[in-house]
Amino acid sequence: MNFLEKLLDGVAVEWKTLGDVTLPTSNIKWRDTSRSYRYIDLTSVSIERKAITATLEIASNNAPSRAQKLVEKDDLIFATTRPAQQRYCLINEQYAGEVASTGYCVLRAKKNEVLPKWILHWIASSKFKNYVEENQSGSAYPAISDARVKEFKIPVPCPENPKKSLEIQAEIVRILDTFTELTAELTTELTTELTARKKQYNHYRDQLLSFEDGEVEWRTHGDLCSIGVGRAPVGNEIGEYAFVNAGTTPSGFVAAYNTEPDTITTPSRGQGGIGYVGYQTTRFWCGPLCYRIRSTSELLSTRFLYHFTANSMKEIIGLANMTGVPALNKKDLVGFLVPMPSPAEQERIVAILDKFDALTNSITEGLPREIALRQRQYEYYRDLLLSFPKPASEMSIESAEK
Repeated sequence: MNFLEKLLDGVAVEWKTLGDVTLPTSNIKWRDTSRSYRYIDLTSVSIERKAITATLEIASNNAPSRAQKLVEKDDLIFATTRPAQQRYCLINEQYAGEVASTGYCVLRAKKNEVLPKWILHWIASSKFKNYVEENQSGSAYPAISDARVKEFKIPVPCPENPKKSLEIQAEIVRILDTFTELTAELTTELTTELTARKKQYNHYRDQLLSFEDGEVEWRTHGDLCSIGVGRAPVGNEIGEYAFVNAGTTPSGFVAAYNTEPDTITTPSRGQGGIGYVGYQTTRFWCGPLCYRIRSTSELLSTRFLYHFTANSMKEIIGLANMTGVPALNKKDLVGFLVPMPSPAEQERIVAILDKFDALTNSITEGLPREIALRQRQYEYYRDLLLSFPKPASEMSIESAEK
């Protein structure tokens, strides 16, 4: 904050709408062109990388109806469909003169007043994210209009002296770009490390759960476990128990529960879910499209069974009927074979795999937590550097509310 005060050095700050500091843009007239264009649709921009990763080549004879907006170098495009996802990027030289979807708001900076990256960092800010969430409409398919995006206000330091204003903006942009680059490098390093850890984990899991012929007894799920499906909750009262159904992660919370903790779950139907194996450590509500599995034998640990089943995802997918809506029949699951090492050996294997599991998958331990902390650190300092004095109108509203 001291740095920001010194940088501003008492100069005035005027808050202007994005509409005030951007230029009009134009749409393509397909009937007047014969060349092909690269089409930047909503899936072309990576949410994580904030960059265009793939485009389609289109011409007037096959252009989608939404392929309309011509873009230039340094334009910022922001997806107004599902805007809370923050899908946006700056257009570089490679995509100058191409066509973007009408699902984007195109922001073309008045470069004598604001830097394109000044707009970029404000679009990335928590203030803009909160603004979008407050002003989007629709629950199933939320969206925000271009006009509403352009009503968002950003500060313009020293507006009476454009040269000094751009110098101030450039210094803050330089620092934020450095933060962005460092965070990206750290995240890449940590992600590479996490990938290596997962590969290592899968290697050791395969080794620990592979048994020679005759080394252990093999028995079926049906011999050793209780296997059943759940049912839909009665009513829609919100409570503390996660609802686990065909998805790969719990969703929603209900006031009641119908399943004990330390239970294995795996979807019985649904695209993308078959083969996923979860382990619920707390009481939960099991849905009608999900199997719940627990060991009923003193000779088999449910946690060991989880690790073996999770390691057998390909085999489980092979049991399912994948035509139409994928479905895993109970009779196939009941007949699935499970190894039976001694309880002591099961305990040893579980201890090793649980430790690997925590390092690779838990958001509160190990590398995933470190990646999340690095991102939060970046966002914290970014928002500090963008903490300009609020416009007088907003200060008056806040005072009135108090």
